[in-house]
Amino acid sequence: MKRLIEAQLLDWKKSENRKPLMVYGARQVGKTYSIISFGKENYHDYAYFNFEANPELKSIFENSLDPKRIVLELGVVVGKKIHEEHTLIIFDEIQAAPKALTSLKYFCEEAKGYHVIAAGSLLGVALEREQYSFPVGKVSSINMYPMNFQEFLLALDQEPLMEMILKAYETDQPLSQSLHNKCMELYRSYLLVGGMPEVVKEFAESGDYQMARVKQSEIISNYTSDMAKYATRSEVVRHEAAYNSVPSQLAKENKKFQYKLIGSNARSREYESSIDWLVKAGVVLKCEKVNEGKIPLEFYKDITSFKLYFSDVGLLTAKSMIPIDTVLADFNIGGEAKGALTENYLAMQLVSNEHKLYYWESNAQAELDFVTMDGVDILPIECKANEHVRAKSLGIFMKKYELGRAVRVSAKNFGFENGIKSVPLYAAWCVK
Repeated sequence: MKRLIEAQLLDWKKSENRKPLMVYGARQVGKTYSIISFGKENYHDYAYFNFEANPELKSIFENSLDPKRIVLELGVVVGKKIHEEHTLIIFDEIQAAPKALTSLKYFCEEAKGYHVIAAGSLLGVALEREQYSFPVGKVSSINMYPMNFQEFLLALDQEPLMEMILKAYETDQPLSQSLHNKCMELYRSYLLVGGMPEVVKEFAESGDYQMARVKQSEIISNYTSDMAKYATRSEVVRHEAAYNSVPSQLAKENKKFQYKLIGSNARSREYESSIDWLVKAGVVLKCEKVNEGKIPLEFYKDITSFKLYFSDVGLLTAKSMIPIDTVLADFNIGGEAKGALTENYLAMQLVSNEHKLYYWESNAQAELDFVTMDGVDILPIECKANEHVRAKSLGIFMKKYELGRAVRVSAKNFGFENGIKSVPLYAAWCVK
């Protein structure tokens, strides 16, 4: 399946100032598959090393960290010569080998001719928990996420439809009602399937939503198992409780994360580290409140107020046990539940385009779902699950900060009116 990260990897390969590359992402988002595919397509050869599956590899890094010596020994392990420029070196699950992580500094400084990509599922967690020596300034990095809706369309051989959506987004010209309806059907399928590659592959091959759910349950179980890594038993209990609370957090009209929903006696000081673990592991997305819609948004962040979303909307639907037919038919979903799925979906699409997530609230009188940056401008984004789009918050925000442009993502077709760009839910991936 085609992944958009391929273009980023190619840019990295062609870069004149190329450094070793770190690829971050949650478990099972397709990091290893994409990196190996990239190696096969863009190099004469690749050499793959998994430090979790083969712990003995760590011994190669125990002596000096001279890159040329390391490369010679790694070549013996794989039984072939590793060539500068022509062989892609892949270090997988690098968090299991701290000195291999440190060696990236020396590849950057002393052996720029070698192309090295490192990846790890719980890399962010391990770096903080184990206090590994990180080669600051000596590596580049890419974040990888579950497949967004564009990649979902490509996996289902819907590239012509994808091109039509992109053209309509650029011109603000509505699609025909027939095409609009088809796209909305595919959007509802995506709410169920989500973007985990293994689940998408199963659905693309079988069209069976129930089998997709089986795969999703396995992934959720694996995420829970991962919580035992780099954590004490009491921490694991808190991690799991925080994770399990996310659906109920999103079911509220006010989706601000509330610790009391984890348990009646839950306190922020007890669960802050668990929230941090979930974010660094890539299993949830954090959307932070800003008190002002001004540049830079980071200056106006309220660190005490935030929302959490699942990193994959399909996992949220499965975890919440929302009936498949109910989502497909688009009926009998409670307003809060439908809004939660829609908002989580939009958060996914924005993050896949490297948007940092913020939301805005003004004295509890108005709330805007997402605020982000469009170049050097503030871009407010309103999220609606249905075609009914009347809401005062977007207008209040635009007037308060004298903005001439905003985006409303909803079930309505494409259009543009009064400075507001109408973007159908299935085109949210176009908001770059």
